[in-house]
Amino acid sequence: SGIPGGPMGGHPMGVQWVGTWEAPCLGRWVGRWEGHLRGICPSGGYGGGFPGYGAPAGNDPLWGYFTSIAGQDGEVDAEELQRCLTQANFTGSYSPFSLETCRIMIAMLDRDFTGKMGFNEFKDLMVAMNGWKQNFIMFDTDRSGTVEPHELSQAITTMGYRLSPQALNAVVKRYSKNGRIFFDDYVSCCVKLRSLTDNFRQRDQMHRGAVTFQYDDFMLCTMAV
Repeated sequence: SGIPGGPMGGHPMGVQWVGTWEAPCLGRWVGRWEGHLRGICPSGGYGGGFPGYGAPAGNDPLWGYFTSIAGQDGEVDAEELQRCLTQANFTGSYSPFSLETCRIMIAMLDRDFTGKMGFNEFKDLMVAMNGWKQNFIMFDTDRSGTVEPHELSQAITTMGYRLSPQALNAVVKRYSKNGRIFFDDYVSCCVKLRSLTDNFRQRDQMHRGAVTFQYDDFMLCTMAV
């Protein structure tokens, strides 16, 4: 039946979430950034991917924020990204954001294979994070900062992925903790789904929903994220 790509649409909100997670602080800055990125991110379907950005970094409202967290090499590694997302309270509880999730997010967007993110890659990630956040909030109806297993299944379907009940059940079991899914685990799930789907899609040029892998290629696709 083919393998669709999940939508990563929405606008970035790389700032702290407060209250019910629905109102970001620094609203004026977010509004400027949102207007700059409006219409750039694809909103679903099989195709898509994150486009590049042609504007000089110095003219971008996110540039100052990026330089404040990047290392002396001008890039963001997993530990720096973890501090950034923890301070921005993306988890909703001020608990440390998962370092492993940060690693696989960098792997998803690391176009030059440095193990770190440059400015455009960081910017792409913030767009994706906002899409995942909005989707998560939609299913976190009690504002507990977690979703239930059946809600994760619904979220995956909402993002456009068509998985068998067996595959959905395996995904839910992998990312549940005591019967709940926290936001950083939810993000990890989204990254895996997107990356593995993209890798599969690149090899499924006839869109038949079936490919043949060499062992080394299979390991490269699955172990890199």
